[in-house]
Amino acid sequence: MQYRCEAVSVEGFIQQLAVAYVSRGYLFYVTGQIPPDKDPAQVDAKLIERYGVGLSQWARARRKRAGRANVQYLRHGRFFVLLATHGEHPFFEAEGEKVRDARRRSIKFSGYAVGFRGGHVQVRIDLPRYRELKAWFEEGATRRPAERLAKAFYDLPFEPYYLVRRQQFAILRAVNRRRQAAGLPLVPKECIWLKRRPVRPFGA
Repeated sequence: MQYRCEAVSVEGFIQQLAVAYVSRGYLFYVTGQIPPDKDPAQVDAKLIERYGVGLSQWARARRKRAGRANVQYLRHGRFFVLLATHGEHPFFEAEGEKVRDARRRSIKFSGYAVGFRGGHVQVRIDLPRYRELKAWFEEGATRRPAERLAKAFYDLPFEPYYLVRRQQFAILRAVNRRRQAAGLPLVPKECIWLKRRPVRPFGA
């Protein structure tokens, strides 16, 4: 079976990265951007072959029992990430100091930050993007109608993972504090998505 690595959407990329890989122990990673003059499919094939990525689940289980690492590869557009578990693997020698640990430095892509803390995968809005959003909402808290602010929350392009929801509610509280002080109607909490919509990362 051909190894599938190209996520068809940002949502699918983050879901596969967080749920299928980081949460299952793929904590060591490198990221990269494929140059405009390179064919992404050729880069995929090269990296998959170089690091022996396309193994069956049985082969991966045997490697794990032997104390050897496994590697996964994921790409959306021209952005890619190579991930590895604990153990021995040529990946660590080849990538050297470029290898990062998701427990210490989150994987950042398209406004998301995916990390691993306290034994659990964590998906949140990346801090610079979060601060940008908070500033925009607070700046317009008393200048925009509640309906427009509610629609802006509703249309935010982030799936409601637990920490993403917490961040969005923090922004909503900041907005409503300002509106309450100004005697304006509050923005309803129903404008924030509560349930994540699972997707097929690699399409049909």
